[in-house]
Amino acid sequence: MKKVIIIGAGPAGLSAGIFLARDKIPTLIIEKFSPGGNMLLTEEIENYPGFPNGISGYKLSENMKEQFLKFGGEIKLGEVERIDLNGNKKIIKLKNGEFLESEFLVIASGSTRKKLQVKGEDDFIGKGVSYCAICDGAFFKEKEVAVIGGGDSALEEAIYLTKFVKTLYLVHRREKLRAKKYLQEEAKNNKKINFILPYIVKEIKGKEKVESIILENTLKEEIIELKVDGIFISAGQKPNSEFLNGIVKTDKNGFIIVNEKMETNIPGIFACGDVIKKSLYQIITAASEGMIAGFFIEKYIENL
Repeated sequence: MKKVIIIGAGPAGLSAGIFLARDKIPTLIIEKFSPGGNMLLTEEIENYPGFPNGISGYKLSENMKEQFLKFGGEIKLGEVERIDLNGNKKIIKLKNGEFLESEFLVIASGSTRKKLQVKGEDDFIGKGVSYCAICDGAFFKEKEVAVIGGGDSALEEAIYLTKFVKTLYLVHRREKLRAKKYLQEEAKNNKKINFILPYIVKEIKGKEKVESIILENTLKEEIIELKVDGIFISAGQKPNSEFLNGIVKTDKNGFIIVNEKMETNIPGIFACGDVIKKSLYQIITAASEGMIAGFFIEKYIENL
């Protein structure tokens, strides 16, 4: 049995792990894919302190992972199926059938991109439908693509994609974008980006790959068909909290509710990063929350 198990090796989970492992507290991180979480989807990070010239998401992920392992932490690849409680013990069942136990649990499982839930979306995943511009952008050199969304992530991805594509259409359901002003200005000054507002996607069409999208105006009765080779969906995030089975308190969208110590309503279970309800979803806030969780777990252990 580990003293602490952390679910998720994004910036929150790795930061909590670094704090705990450095203080010689046996800590295991369970990660579904690769350490780094959504950092791996970011080509260049410019607002993380200490890197005046920026740093790639992959490199920052590797640095955090190496730091955690250097202090004696362990990382186990696996997907959590459910969590159960047995007194003060937290029982974690993995999808491969394995069971793990810990005294303290940190949920840092992050969030994932929402789907549009429209006809053709699932049919063309990997055939023109993408949720990661950095992963797939290079496949669309000199092509015409659409980015769906109006927030920071959507505009960041649109700007990034203009390195490769011939023409980019930014489709958003409202007349105004939600992204930060500097991103809006950068996008508006980019000659490759064309704004299509206010429209929603009704269908994704094609034969063997994406060929067009059907768009509906949200203010008047108008439907248009836009010829594109690819569609990048950036329509918000959903928390990766399905495995909790209602054990800890969440809001209506599934984001975990915590206090200033990153404690959930269950003693010994903490949460941090993009899986919690908060106002700002950034790498630096996730890392800070992970450190806060690690700090208060250490204090509890000292007082046992």
